[in-house]
Amino acid sequence: MDEHTVAPYGSWRSPITAEMVSRHSLRLQGTAIDGEFTYWIESRPAEGGRCVLVRSRGRGAEEVSSNRFNVRSAVHEYGGGAYAVSSGAVVFSNLADSRLYRIEPGGRTRPITPVGKLRYGDLQIDARRNRVICILEDHSNEGEVKNSLVAIDLESGGLRTLESGEDFYSSPRIGPKGDRLAWISWNHPLMPWEGTKLWSAPLDEKGSPGKAMLVAGGVEESVLQPEWSPEGELYNVSDSSGWWNLYRWDGHSNEALAAMEADFGRPQWTLGESTYAIFPDGRIICSFARGGVWHLAFLGSNGLDIIECPYTEISQVRAGPFGAAFLGGSPKEATSVVHLGEGGFKMLRRSGEEEIDPGYISRPVAFEFLGSEGRPTYAFYYPPKSRDHLAPEEERPPLLVICHSGPTSAASTTLNLLIQFWTSRGFAAVDVNYGGSTGYGREYRERLKGLWGVVDVEDCERAALHLSNEGFADARRLIIRGGSAGGYTALSLLAFRDSFRAGAIYYGISNLVGIASETHKFESHYNEWLVGPQGSDMCKERSPLYHADRIDCPAIFFQGLEDHVVPPNQTIGIYEAMKARGILVSYLSFPREGHGFRDGKNVKRALEAELYFYGRILGIEPSEQLEVVRIENM
Repeated sequence: MDEHTVAPYGSWRSPITAEMVSRHSLRLQGTAIDGEFTYWIESRPAEGGRCVLVRSRGRGAEEVSSNRFNVRSAVHEYGGGAYAVSSGAVVFSNLADSRLYRIEPGGRTRPITPVGKLRYGDLQIDARRNRVICILEDHSNEGEVKNSLVAIDLESGGLRTLESGEDFYSSPRIGPKGDRLAWISWNHPLMPWEGTKLWSAPLDEKGSPGKAMLVAGGVEESVLQPEWSPEGELYNVSDSSGWWNLYRWDGHSNEALAAMEADFGRPQWTLGESTYAIFPDGRIICSFARGGVWHLAFLGSNGLDIIECPYTEISQVRAGPFGAAFLGGSPKEATSVVHLGEGGFKMLRRSGEEEIDPGYISRPVAFEFLGSEGRPTYAFYYPPKSRDHLAPEEERPPLLVICHSGPTSAASTTLNLLIQFWTSRGFAAVDVNYGGSTGYGREYRERLKGLWGVVDVEDCERAALHLSNEGFADARRLIIRGGSAGGYTALSLLAFRDSFRAGAIYYGISNLVGIASETHKFESHYNEWLVGPQGSDMCKERSPLYHADRIDCPAIFFQGLEDHVVPPNQTIGIYEAMKARGILVSYLSFPREGHGFRDGKNVKRALEAELYFYGRILGIEPSEQLEVVRIENM
């Protein structure tokens, strides 16, 4: 039996360093299959978050885009669908100049579109007509930006509008014979997980769409991810039953396939998402979430055939002639690019290459508790874990309560070194799927309607109190942590509850009153669904900034100065208010960061600063030497 050193929770020495976490912040995105190649995008923290297009034939990997490009789209600000590939030819969006470029099979890269204020996303190559069909977001004129569905000639760069007039478009998909086009559209004030419309239209010889037919969707039905089968049937994901299930439209009706209480879709924050794919022979591989855990299956005439799979988090599912590819993760494995072929699962790329002793890895424990209004609510608890340390017998660990962003997102079961950074030092953590989270059906998602800042706040507090009452956490050392919308939930807990001892806010919303006028088009009406009409008293009542006089809990703030989703003045305002009142508070800004930190140096600095802050506030002596953080009023 290994010997353990007895030491207070939070002070344990850990091999999982902030530097290691920053390296693991490599983001894998956007898988695709072209022949025998699997493609994906890597957002590399060591290169300031630059997105690189990579491909593999099963052995090793090679970069496709050169080091002068950043393969990333900024449509809807969150991007997605930044490249498309067909028969070796690649078209991609470059973030720096927002132009489209083409990589020829020989490797030569040339621009297609001119310099301007146009953004492109959700790219699809129409090989029959030598063009790319995509979403265009036009920022050329003053006022609200314009979105449309366009075709761009791959030789001349000539642009042709195919569909316009609605506020948003996504998911253009070309039929197998090149004679039909499907797409998704929606309008303000809806978000795509509230209500969208799926359209199908014939294409003439020149590629112009004829009269469009509404396939499915409306103001109370979210339809996602259209895909054509080789036979010309249009598949899609709809939540008309209350769950995002798979459907097939045969030209006359939209038929449910393997209907079940599980979600086969995700909220469309980014373009180009895919939870299922169709093989060239017509077979379907799909993924679905049930109870917060993702599963993989084949869909046939007899229903679902579940695939025995080591992954509990699955996204970006693609299919090709030699197998399928997806992003997969599990409590033991960080997000990876995975290929599924005749030989089974093969990992092509991991988001972090370090091998970590399992003695330092805390496994998530799913649990159910009574959240707001006494309704069943869900979370994952991570106990402190170290092969080297034990805490004094009567001590209970400090608990880090994690508010995921979105707010329609969900807690993931994938190995997350950010969480392991804390648990391996003797902190407990809980990742809460508060009401509004995805993976539990539409009714669960809609718990947050009109009640943002109420349901999420109460659910996170109740999760913490449940764990402390059960003896899994120290009620006197509860910490709240969140970013973006999760940062708003965390701030609201500090302003309107008194259960927490410290907080960490990453680019969090503090003022709901002005957010619609300050934020981008995609989310400019979202606040109306979450809280109420812009300028209403409710917006002010639920804005932590207007209740800063109630915040007595120490907090540390982190903000990117190029953030267009949550402008820096939101964070600065709440920080200055707390500072003026004499509350212990810290603020760290990062000049070249946007919404979500991408540069590894900044990820490392923020995490070490957070640990230092907790140490000073909770009276814990961290095991490593940390750069001093200025704490106002200390």
